[in-house]
Amino acid sequence: MVKKRIYMYKILFVCLGNICRSAAAEAIMKAKVEKAGLSDKIYIDSAGILDYHEGEPADRRMRTQCQAHGYNVTSISRPVTINDFDKFDLIIGMDNSNIDALKDGAMTDKEVEKIHAMKEYFRNSSEDYVPDPYLGGLAGFELVIALLEDGCEGLLEEVRREL
Repeated sequence: MVKKRIYMYKILFVCLGNICRSAAAEAIMKAKVEKAGLSDKIYIDSAGILDYHEGEPADRRMRTQCQAHGYNVTSISRPVTINDFDKFDLIIGMDNSNIDALKDGAMTDKEVEKIHAMKEYFRNSSEDYVPDPYLGGLAGFELVIALLEDGCEGLLEEVRREL
């Protein structure tokens, strides 16, 4: 019989299509959690507001840029589901439109309370959101990675206090 792993804390990262920002956030947070020795306590996943890219791997450019920074982006795009609001302790949106869509999908005040913006966890950046790099050049992907590294560090500090 296979024993089911019970995690103490579950985090879902969300962007529009789940092929750039949230996929990278998942990979970066997993690396930071592993380095902290907390992989058995913290579960991390990602999803998108839209299902347009469902079943696809992350954008090649994001995978390449993350790999250059030592992060392995392995997620397969999927949309947010109603079950995610029950399953996850924190649901982190990358920008205000993601946050608004998540709040529109929440059924209870308790579910709304789980929704936060990635910018809340920035320690060194004053950016208002994590911009979508999809239509831009490599500099946009680099900015996203830098913001996510900063935000994931801050998020990990917060989660550690709750474990």
